[in-house]
Amino acid sequence: MMERTGIFHHVCRIKYISPPQTAGGGSASFCHVLVHGQHQQIRTDRRRARAASCSRSNFSDVQSAVMAFLCRSAASLLKPYRAAPAVLSAARLYSSGGNYEYILVEKRGEKKNVGFIQLNRPKALNALCDGLMKEVGQALDAFEADGDVGAVVITGSEKAFAAGADIKEMQNRTFQECYGGNFLAHWNRVSTVKKPVIAAVNGFALGGGCELAMMCDIIYAGEKAQFGQPEILLGTIPGAGGTQRLTRAVGKSLAMEMVLTGDRIGAQEAKQSGLVSKVYPVEQLVSEAVKCGEKIAANSKLVSAMAKEAVNAAFELTLAEGNRLEKRLFHATFATDDRKEGMTAFVEKRKASFQDN
Repeated sequence: MMERTGIFHHVCRIKYISPPQTAGGGSASFCHVLVHGQHQQIRTDRRRARAASCSRSNFSDVQSAVMAFLCRSAASLLKPYRAAPAVLSAARLYSSGGNYEYILVEKRGEKKNVGFIQLNRPKALNALCDGLMKEVGQALDAFEADGDVGAVVITGSEKAFAAGADIKEMQNRTFQECYGGNFLAHWNRVSTVKKPVIAAVNGFALGGGCELAMMCDIIYAGEKAQFGQPEILLGTIPGAGGTQRLTRAVGKSLAMEMVLTGDRIGAQEAKQSGLVSKVYPVEQLVSEAVKCGEKIAANSKLVSAMAKEAVNAAFELTLAEGNRLEKRLFHATFATDDRKEGMTAFVEKRKASFQDN
């Protein structure tokens, strides 16, 4: 076996292998080309192979042809990496100012470090159709990838955060379609974002709207906000976390009452029961939510993600397991530059300058 490496040895490798014997005593010539692990086999006809075995000058012609092929292959391999289509699509929509149909997307705050998503189906009171939730997921993907964004605010209009799921869209669905297609599964994207998400709720947050708010990490409510899970009145039950998150937020008795009767609660009752953290006048709600986002974004984004993970784990783990996870994440912060900077800044009585690493 003879192996030769040319000028492309950093990118590609040419290996010439002696031709195997055929059953009739003849031989077939193979040229094996390896380009970054891609194996291509070129077989010449027997007549050229026999001529090549007699004359090394003909071999150089084959080598030239192979080198030309390698040049083309190497050039294609050296092209810049292309991101997944879904990520590129989300990035294009976000960077272009938002060519969305159902939502408005921008960055807010003094340093433009708060992602802002506004549900925008005013005629339908921001009813959550499948297209709207897909767009919310795309916007969240874009903000997740944006190193400048430290928190995200999701809001609706003053009249309605979201009055529920789009009933017309799901009215004629069958069990087979829902179960086989895992209906509503992608709605959960809001709850899996690493960056903190704040819901600014004005007006109605009913059914899917209430569930969307509960997927967020913090809920601020306007004074006239109303929360409810009225699915029972339509002959069904909540399907995007309503029975689970509401119970964890307000306790079994109130959650059971809301789910079984379809009754709503106002902003103040929602705050008293633990569903909402703060209540503001309608006209101040969004600006206060953005201010909260700015406070969060001023901290280390890396450590904020750890803190969010630890708090969310409290809903999934036992106390002992949760404490163990918290301790491991706490210890993990000591591997970050931001932990060192934060403590050093405190000792030196200055403001910390976090670099998110």
